[in-house]
Amino acid sequence: MKKHTIAIIVLFTTLVLLISIPVMNFANAQDESNKAISNKEDVTVTPAPDIEEVLPVVGTFENLKRLVSNSNSSNIYYSDNFVSIQKSAAMNGVSTSEAESVRAAGATDSSAAYSGDYSATNIQVEGVDEADIVKTDGKYIYQVNNRRIVIASAYPSSDMKITATLNFDDKNFYPREIYVDDNYLTVIGTTHSDVKYDIPQDSRIDKRIMPYYYGKSMVRAIVYDISDKNNIKEVRQAEIEGDYLSSRKIGSRLYIVSNKYIDFYLLEQGIEYITPSYKDTAVSPETKIIDYDEIRYFPDIESSNYMIVGSMDIADNEEIKVETYLGAGQNIYVSNENLYAAVTKYEYEEPLINDAASNRIMIYRPIYKQNTLVYKFALNDRKVAFTSKGEVPGTIINQFSMDEHKGYFRIATTSNDVSNQGASVSKNNIYVLDSSMKPVGKIEDIAPGERIYSARFMGDRGYLVTFEKVDPLFVVDFKDPENPEILGALKIPGYSDYLHPYDENHIIGFGKDTIVLPQKNEKGNTISETAFYLGMKIAIFDITDVTNPKEKFSTMIGDRGTDSELLYNHKALLFSKEKNLLAFPVSVYELEKGQDAVNKKYNHPEYGTFKFQGAYVYNIDLEKGFTLKGKITHMDDTAYKKAAMYYKDGMDYVQRILYINDTLYTLSQQKIKASDMNTLTDKGEVIIPSEKNN
Repeated sequence: MKKHTIAIIVLFTTLVLLISIPVMNFANAQDESNKAISNKEDVTVTPAPDIEEVLPVVGTFENLKRLVSNSNSSNIYYSDNFVSIQKSAAMNGVSTSEAESVRAAGATDSSAAYSGDYSATNIQVEGVDEADIVKTDGKYIYQVNNRRIVIASAYPSSDMKITATLNFDDKNFYPREIYVDDNYLTVIGTTHSDVKYDIPQDSRIDKRIMPYYYGKSMVRAIVYDISDKNNIKEVRQAEIEGDYLSSRKIGSRLYIVSNKYIDFYLLEQGIEYITPSYKDTAVSPETKIIDYDEIRYFPDIESSNYMIVGSMDIADNEEIKVETYLGAGQNIYVSNENLYAAVTKYEYEEPLINDAASNRIMIYRPIYKQNTLVYKFALNDRKVAFTSKGEVPGTIINQFSMDEHKGYFRIATTSNDVSNQGASVSKNNIYVLDSSMKPVGKIEDIAPGERIYSARFMGDRGYLVTFEKVDPLFVVDFKDPENPEILGALKIPGYSDYLHPYDENHIIGFGKDTIVLPQKNEKGNTISETAFYLGMKIAIFDITDVTNPKEKFSTMIGDRGTDSELLYNHKALLFSKEKNLLAFPVSVYELEKGQDAVNKKYNHPEYGTFKFQGAYVYNIDLEKGFTLKGKITHMDDTAYKKAAMYYKDGMDYVQRILYINDTLYTLSQQKIKASDMNTLTDKGEVIIPSEKNN
């Protein structure tokens, strides 16, 4: 009788556990879903559970060696914001678009030190600030200038002057970008050093190698108290090891992401060298080494790097929180609640066929595939916690290929599977994933044979530009996330590298004009047609009728060779719909008088000659489109006279344009120039002393 009772108890307990597991999973999923839509004011948010424990830890050096040896792409690492994406080979010389690019929607940044009207960095997600080389707080301008930070009192322009120059004692430190708040200036930079590592003679594969050095890179954030501009004080330094990938700031909390390359030579030697490190002078001047037990890994890692995420409050002295993962990031997208790290996954398939002639199973045409893995991390107050992972076919072009909206994650990719016979056809796709990163909706095989050149998500709509010979702009509806659909498309010459919202029904495209020319063989017969890029093109697309988008206005700048940083870095754009203002830096190349536009021998367009570098300033509205107000340059007549086909000085190149009230400011490494916003007449300038004079 007792045996039966025990059996019944065991059976009942088992049933309870089996029932509770799905309930718990549902609760976890529900919590994550609630968190993902917490941007709605009428929603009660339940914090996402900390499920980081689902990721295993590396634990030991031997386990690290095993994991790295199993990686499919152990010789690949990603650093900085820019990842090169090769566009269509048919473009025959079209410049590669790079990025992390980072394109943006013109929301305000978090700084508001002075009352008044002033521009902010062009960012992607409202409330999520992005670092840049220039910032303003409405009175002062802060600039990364070579290896220092220059601070100028800029408004009013009649009193413009350099008030401070921040130099760095560490000669290995290179400032990259900055953030500015009411009371703080945060400088993001990098250091690099070669560290000597003594390998015992008997352990060396090659006895001639002595000593051995490996490169050590660090990403450093230096925080300054700027509440008193006459007495700027350094508050703290925090750094994490690796190459700088990207950063974001939400309120006073700063997030930094780096990738650390793993030294395979040392691993092959069986030599245990140090794991990633970090330091925060707010709590200690000592460098801390991250233990193997503190490093987690993604079970299907495709890149043998460490991805390190640091989180710190710049207005607090709490120690920087550091999370380390085995597996790199490539592009970063950050919403107000989550951080997404995307990385390319490479696959090699060997299709098998039954060879009837030999009655054998044979491998036929191995296929190389590229997928995108996306890792999702919840931004839970002071901690960055991994929550889920998704995977979709194809690769992305930059961070604007990703978006989060109403708890769903949208991503646009280009697939280009290649066999060892060289056969491949590119195709484009859009995928929708739920809050757990499970695919729930998709559109595939968009514009076969073309590639995505730009993408933009705006609320329930998405816009996609692909290109091979013409520029198709696709309008995508996401009102039903599980059933996205293409509403309309527009095909015109050229392509857009960057799409920027004008309003709900209009979008601005920045890219290149193109021409399609026949290519002939030695007998003069046309064998193909090739698209070539020409000068820069900007256009306003009217999406009022989503089924029939139109190019409402367009304008061209220069000839072949004309380029702008805006085409691969959204932060170079100044746009204000309220002021009807549009401005960006551009290098203009034009054909000489009498020069043929097309080389008759090779049948391709000729490059122009360098004519101008500076800011193009437009009035923009829906009545007249683009009206060029004028051009602002920092180059003098001597510089233009010395310029040949290519001008290589660069110190007087305008890099950014901003405004404070009624004054427009252009910045190069050489000067800050103030102009009247309405007439563009000079209001003054300040020369920035060269570094050697400081």
